[in-house]
Amino acid sequence: MRRVEEGLRKTTGVKQAAVNFATEQAVVDFDPAAVSPEQLSKRVHDLGYEVVKIDRPGAAELEKTTISVGGMTCAACVRRVENALKTVGGVKDVAVNLATARATVLHEPAWAGAAGLKQAVTDQGYEFLGVLDELQEDPIAAARIQEIRDLKLRFSVGAVLSVIIFMGSMQHWFPFLHNIPSQPLRMALFVLTAPAVFWVGSRFFIGALKAARQKTSDMNTLVAMGAFSAYLYSALATFFPRFFSSAGIMPHVYYDGAAMIVTLILLGRLLEAGAKGRTSQAIQRLMGLKPKTARVVRDGREQDIPAEELLSGDLIVVRPGEKIPTDGIVRSGSSVVDESMLTGESVPVNKDPGDEVFGATLNRSGSFTFEATKIGAETALAQIIRLVEEAQGSKAPIQRLADRVAAVFVPVVMGIAMLTFIVWYFFVPEPIFSRALLNFVSVLVIACPCALGLATPTAVMVGTGLGAEHGILIKGGESLEKAYRLTTVVFDKTGTLTRGEPEVTDIVPAKNISPEQVLQTALSIEALSEHPLAQAIVNRGKAEGFTPLPVDNFEALSGLGTRAKIEGKSCLLGNLRLMVQEGMALQGMDRQTADLAGQGKTCVLIAEDGLVTGLIALSDVPRESAKEAVSGLKAAGLRVAMITGDNVSTGLAIGKQLGIDQVLAEVLPGDKAKEIRRLQQEGQIVAMVGDGINDAPALTAADIGIAIGAGTDVAIEASDITLMTGDLQAVPRAIRLSFETMKVIRQNLFWAFFYNVIGIPIAAGVLYPFFGILLNPEFAAAAMALSSVSVVSNSLRLRHTGLKA
Repeated sequence: MRRVEEGLRKTTGVKQAAVNFATEQAVVDFDPAAVSPEQLSKRVHDLGYEVVKIDRPGAAELEKTTISVGGMTCAACVRRVENALKTVGGVKDVAVNLATARATVLHEPAWAGAAGLKQAVTDQGYEFLGVLDELQEDPIAAARIQEIRDLKLRFSVGAVLSVIIFMGSMQHWFPFLHNIPSQPLRMALFVLTAPAVFWVGSRFFIGALKAARQKTSDMNTLVAMGAFSAYLYSALATFFPRFFSSAGIMPHVYYDGAAMIVTLILLGRLLEAGAKGRTSQAIQRLMGLKPKTARVVRDGREQDIPAEELLSGDLIVVRPGEKIPTDGIVRSGSSVVDESMLTGESVPVNKDPGDEVFGATLNRSGSFTFEATKIGAETALAQIIRLVEEAQGSKAPIQRLADRVAAVFVPVVMGIAMLTFIVWYFFVPEPIFSRALLNFVSVLVIACPCALGLATPTAVMVGTGLGAEHGILIKGGESLEKAYRLTTVVFDKTGTLTRGEPEVTDIVPAKNISPEQVLQTALSIEALSEHPLAQAIVNRGKAEGFTPLPVDNFEALSGLGTRAKIEGKSCLLGNLRLMVQEGMALQGMDRQTADLAGQGKTCVLIAEDGLVTGLIALSDVPRESAKEAVSGLKAAGLRVAMITGDNVSTGLAIGKQLGIDQVLAEVLPGDKAKEIRRLQQEGQIVAMVGDGINDAPALTAADIGIAIGAGTDVAIEASDITLMTGDLQAVPRAIRLSFETMKVIRQNLFWAFFYNVIGIPIAAGVLYPFFGILLNPEFAAAAMALSSVSVVSNSLRLRHTGLKA
């Protein structure tokens, strides 16, 4: 029982677990937004025990409401919104996701309602953008577009002003400014810097005020304090220069520093907003797959209606080339349906009366009528959309290191600055107010968070840029931070490890029959078929110089193959079942078929005049780079696994060919995310590599989702890392890049703090009693600039990182 207790406690979302041996009961306190009772049951089952019954006191009474919240910028914002929403009457639990800008609220039926949520959010200074239901368009998308437009405008203005202010601050560097008197120039800089700090950087000051209201601090506090300190000191030095020179030091202004702090960090926010905006597009693209109309049979006649008006039990007619509007059962007709959007498998599926069809899949050939059995939120597509949304919502926002440090760093710095002023004004011999104020400002200037603020974004900018040059698109620093901790990489098979298209791998003739004769007969028959396997055989035949022979009496046999006459001979082409059913002499081809099937290949048999003359084996062959990519990942100490909907024998055959030891076979599309979570519950940090829409839930459930660029847009949008080409060797390159980038980020943060740890005591005057050294703001600003230069230079060093396979 202790094993069960410990296993439950280690499950993501579980707050506490207690197991009673005598009663054989476990009481679990968990976050419903992070883990479900069914997942806990599965966890117990994985530990080797059985769940007999689940009691959920009050669970039936709880309801879930999801809202969109605008204006959140960091993990501290998430905490504030969560805490505020938890105070609303009737609310039992809240989970806020920074990446999707959504808050999921679990509440009683009798509660304060959306009005209470809105009041709580707006009271904290954030935007309440509305309540989401399952199929509603997310209003945060429009808000993000507006935010990016606003950031671009403010950054452009800030960049122009920063250049002008820098030139004015460094007057001696520019000969055409030498004749302008210093004082008027400083007043002009005072005016120009005001909009650069307070309008361009208004979001930082607003964020700092929000944090102050909650008696905490974050990156906004650091940026606002640094920019305002430099601006305030410069303003005092501009209008009261004698006050500072009375301490024996000529005043210096730092308008350029104030403007550049705001502008550079605003650039980082702009890049981050652009990456976040792509996340919600995955859901929009999934919804875009749904057909707009459906052709139903009502009152004995066909009519086109909006797909939203479909009712369960409706009879729906689907013609060749049309998308199936909803899930149902075929009642008449037959066809071949491309279900690759749902299953990821490239081979279309035969559909006959009684077979199940799924909404948004493509009818390749033939017309049929089916009965709608699931509509709206019940369809397979809607379930995939829901899985993606839940996977995105379950991802805890990254608690950025700089934000964590800021909560302690900022109050400490302000405390040191105040202590410095008090000591120099009250406790030193011959105290001078201007000297005390100067030391106070020096502490604030040297503790300016510019280097701390640049430590992460500059490394991320260089790292992601380098990745783009090598065909690796990374969605910002959050993806890099997670990728370097990976322990397991899971590949989807079809379309990822393999090409996603069948190819001829073997031509096996019967005794006294040539391979050329087998291929010639197969080519002649398959030239009249539209099946993907047929196309693969035709491509092979034409590549070897054959042309189709005339064919008579061509007949398609649904689910079995085809029948035809070639030069007077009765020919059959199809599966082993067809040959047995038609009484063909197999001539040992049944054993060959079994052997090849054990290797994960599909066999097409050819017969002439009652004798099987040979077979053609086809397979979805691995990509050329797959084996090398797997070897590279294993050499880096990572576990490699493959997940597929194929049977076990096919999966093991491909896995053995590529050197993959762990094969997760016969996994349904909706269960791929469950397999990823199971690995995570075992303590693994998991990356999922996929290409299809059916991979989207698993891509978002994984710690890192990696989509190959040859795949669907939805998979790419749902992923954290996108490979622009099908070269899988980019996977180990991407992981190596993340490791190198994170190493640089850590180095940057170390140097940023090193300058502060050394510089702040010097600025406070601790060396004065021993060496007579005092640091005025000019040298403090130089130290600050040096720390920024070292951070940027170290980040640029990333460009020399080799990413060769």
